[in-house]
Amino acid sequence: MSGRKIRYNQPPDRVKILLEEPEDIWHAYNLIVPSDRLTAYGNYRVTGETTTGSTISSRVYTQFTIAVKSFDFDPGASELHVSGQIVKENNFAKLGQYQTLHLKVSDHFHIEKPDGWDSVSLEVLRELTDHRKRADKSTVVIAVVMQEGLANICAITEHRTILKQRISTAIPRKRQGGASAHDDRTSKFFDQTLAALLRHANLESEQPILLASPGFTAAAFLSYILSDKGGNNNAAIRDNKSKFIVAHSSSGHVHALYEVLKSPEILFRLHKTRFAQESRVMDEFMALLRKDDGWAWYGPGEVRRAVERGAVGKGGGKLLISLGLFRAKDVATRKRYVELVESVKGYGGEVIIFSDESESGKKLEGLSGLAAILTYPLQDLEDEDEEEEEEEKDDQKVAEE
Repeated sequence: MSGRKIRYNQPPDRVKILLEEPEDIWHAYNLIVPSDRLTAYGNYRVTGETTTGSTISSRVYTQFTIAVKSFDFDPGASELHVSGQIVKENNFAKLGQYQTLHLKVSDHFHIEKPDGWDSVSLEVLRELTDHRKRADKSTVVIAVVMQEGLANICAITEHRTILKQRISTAIPRKRQGGASAHDDRTSKFFDQTLAALLRHANLESEQPILLASPGFTAAAFLSYILSDKGGNNNAAIRDNKSKFIVAHSSSGHVHALYEVLKSPEILFRLHKTRFAQESRVMDEFMALLRKDDGWAWYGPGEVRRAVERGAVGKGGGKLLISLGLFRAKDVATRKRYVELVESVKGYGGEVIIFSDESESGKKLEGLSGLAAILTYPLQDLEDEDEEEEEEEKDDQKVAEE
């Protein structure tokens, strides 16, 4: 969150951000771009000599200010690693030296944007500092996608799916006259899964808890949860039985969650969430694309030309753009995408920025990360693209001659 009140119509010069939960790390990853100035604490290795001439080294914890060159996000550890050149000298490090800052939950940092705060950066900052989405509210669904002997417990947020824990147990086949070993192992598996679920789910919150599997594994697990042997003695479980939803999935692996989350019952519960919005818009786009009648286009060239013609504007125009495109290392490339967003808004169109960690976002990335639903059909955008490519080739030949 910010260390002071932010007026979004008046871009800030410097913002202090406290990383309070894993989802904040994700937002910070989308906020930082190359050329930003980042100030945070980190470890620095200091070397020296003893009176006898031998070399000794130690680590000091001190503050650094760097000009960002590169960064990466570790979703498993919920850590952000930001590297760059030191732009403010301190007692240990000199100007121009490279330093990597490792940001995790409970850390804080200051960020400055010498190239200015564009509309996309301000939107990410607004989400990061929105107190209405703090704590467990950032998780919209807890899901257990499972099959016999395997359970994946996931937290589904507005932006991504986080694997919290995986439980794997070898369960012997049920044989005639020897079912006890199978039943005992299954009971132990359910007990381990329930214990893990209770560690990661807040039963007092409004989050639904989704149990999905092929066959009857999820239904059997719910029966176990509500039994005396399982969690029926737990008052929180008894009082929140209605939050458990059983659904069918093709497998017990995480990738099967996407199809489950698109089921009518789940979408009804999630209709106000970003996930549901992304899913609805992507389904609408794919349906129009299959018709191939000029109402839906994807690709940087095609979408840019549609926007230039005012075809992605008021009256149903939608720009679908991946958040990953705004992490371009080239500042000019990022600016082009920001200008595209602002052009669509200027025409009265809707802009949907897809998380590249969601299933819909991954599908969009497979379509170049950029797509559009038009307000009126255009048939010749692809032909123009081919003409431009030919012109570029002719220009290149002339330059070579």
